[in-house]
Amino acid sequence: MFDLNQTALPQAPGIGFKSRHFDDLMRGPGPVRWLEIHAENYMGGGGRPQAQLAALSERFALSVHGVGLSIGGEGRLDRDHLTRLRLLLDRVQPAAFSEHLAWSTHDGAYFNDLLPLPYTNATLTRVAAHIDEVQEALGRQMLLENPSSYLAFAESTWDEPAFLAELVRRTGCGLLLDVNNVFVSATNLGFSPEGYIDAFPLEAVGEIHLGGHDEDTNDHGAALLIDSHGCEVANPVWALLDKVLSRTGPRPVLIEWDTDVPAWPVLAEEARRADEALARVLA
Repeated sequence: MFDLNQTALPQAPGIGFKSRHFDDLMRGPGPVRWLEIHAENYMGGGGRPQAQLAALSERFALSVHGVGLSIGGEGRLDRDHLTRLRLLLDRVQPAAFSEHLAWSTHDGAYFNDLLPLPYTNATLTRVAAHIDEVQEALGRQMLLENPSSYLAFAESTWDEPAFLAELVRRTGCGLLLDVNNVFVSATNLGFSPEGYIDAFPLEAVGEIHLGGHDEDTNDHGAALLIDSHGCEVANPVWALLDKVLSRTGPRPVLIEWDTDVPAWPVLAEEARRADEALARVLA
């Protein structure tokens, strides 16, 4: 069992690092004080990515975000992947490590997506065991991210905030609260995002994510939001962040922008808005 410790990330804006922004970050990062990298992009040895990462680690705190562990998968965790991940974390010594409440593997096949889970007692037992295995293998606490959802399972017997709270209690993991995912899921599944935040175990949150989403409609003409990470953060998501921070106080807040990556001034403006949200809490 790992104790729930406050993340060592600065309680300030961060961004998901993209190599095209390296020179801008080194010249003038503005309010950005920490960076997130995707673990699977840095498991190789040498080359430009590793050189950039070494230079950035001298100026910024780092968070490593995994996308390939398949925490919710029914099969065993990939021990080779865990070994590569441990080597990366030992080398980088990040302030935080996180993964997703999702699955992406089955019968040896890997799916390039983060797929949802039914929230049942059986799922809870399996995910808790996987979290324990990951934290023991890595020798550190993991933050678990709430997913964006497009459907609900009829067999679920837990709501998502209670499911996450129980995982924290059983394993000592922390949580990564993706505020955009809350808004996307609430719109798609028809629940209150504010009510979700009221029920969420906010005391376990070590990192907050914000990202953009695309708007569409489903087959019945109702609103359907897609967690695309390809545009500015929507105003209702900023408002939901204000609600979260009013309850938690300052936390590390990350801007995710993974597709249609913009020029630096656009991303820097999003980081500035996050900085303003944090300043309002301090005021």
